[in-house]
Amino acid sequence: MTTRRHFMGQSAAAASALSFPLIGGAQAKSVKVGVLHPVTGALAYSGQQCRMGALMAIEDINKAGGIKSLGGAKIEALLGDAQSSPQAGTAEIEKMNEAGVCAVVGAFASAICLATTQAAAKYNLPHVVDVGVADQIVERGLKNTFRFGPGYKKCAEVAVANLHVLNTAAGKPARTVMIIHEESLFGTGTANLLAKELPGYGYDVKEIIKHANPTRDFNNIALRIKQVNPDIVIPANYYNEYALLVRTMQQQKITPKAIYSVLGGAASSYKFVKEFPEAANGIIDCNHWFNPRDKRSAELKKRVEAQGQFFSYEVFMTYTAMSLLADAIERAKSVDRAAIIEALNKSTFSNHIMPYGATQFVNGQNMGAQPLMTQVVKGDIKVIVPRDFREVEPIFPLKA
Repeated sequence: MTTRRHFMGQSAAAASALSFPLIGGAQAKSVKVGVLHPVTGALAYSGQQCRMGALMAIEDINKAGGIKSLGGAKIEALLGDAQSSPQAGTAEIEKMNEAGVCAVVGAFASAICLATTQAAAKYNLPHVVDVGVADQIVERGLKNTFRFGPGYKKCAEVAVANLHVLNTAAGKPARTVMIIHEESLFGTGTANLLAKELPGYGYDVKEIIKHANPTRDFNNIALRIKQVNPDIVIPANYYNEYALLVRTMQQQKITPKAIYSVLGGAASSYKFVKEFPEAANGIIDCNHWFNPRDKRSAELKKRVEAQGQFFSYEVFMTYTAMSLLADAIERAKSVDRAAIIEALNKSTFSNHIMPYGATQFVNGQNMGAQPLMTQVVKGDIKVIVPRDFREVEPIFPLKA
């Protein structure tokens, strides 16, 4: 039997179908919710960040009186580790179902979410997707699946349209593009969408390069970028590979007119900006981002940093996904799965820090969800598009 690591270095505990690590202790009344992320394996960093966001939301909900329509019942987290694989994620859903959870929040990566939502559908188990951007997740007609954030089609469309605006305003200095992407559902799907969108705006996609997860050496790919010499490099990969790719480009003195990310794993990451400020400087990203005008964003960021952690998109996406679920349970006045699904379908949740407005689900997708465009400027990450949330004027191109 595998062991499950408690977050932040708590001791490992053997986990059977009915002995998940419980956060919050025994309650006279509690609402059991599955919190499922890849906290070990290649995606461990992102999974741990997601878990932290979920647990912070649960702490806030419980401190504010729990689920008031259920007599102040506290939310109790049943933690699962998807071990960075769809198969392990599916096995965790089976255990969570047996343990009697009323809903699940997770599971970060698109490929894992695809598997876990399908597994949960067998039991009519509500599954709120926190990050997973592959649109297949919400295109299969699963009645139990709800994604709060935008999918990669929306992100690719917004990114390319904004690239065209920035490039046109600068006198169209950029014409050629190279896309570097990781091999799973997320990277491949994003690259395919970009390759379809970019030519319509007059861009020449010179090459699309796929790489494995994990990849520990980007020297050959960097050499190829140098040979092709594109105006714009678009990476679509998870944190480790993104950071290594951009650092390798910096070491090999590759300076395109723009590094323009779509759902870049490190581009909108305070960790990356702090650890590799020169490599990160000027990078533009179209990604999940909080509303910078909402003071609660800054407060949550401070709390995360007080724990010695970074306020990454995984944290605030899962924090708001858990808050959305709690709002639905509150309105359902029940832990009945069908009642929670009905409440999610009717959700108009707006008490959140994302730039979405009120929630509206159509076939499980929140129609108001949108990415923001950010740029790394002077060691910080600032919103550049749309104008309603703009903090600084965009710098494009970086290289004249």
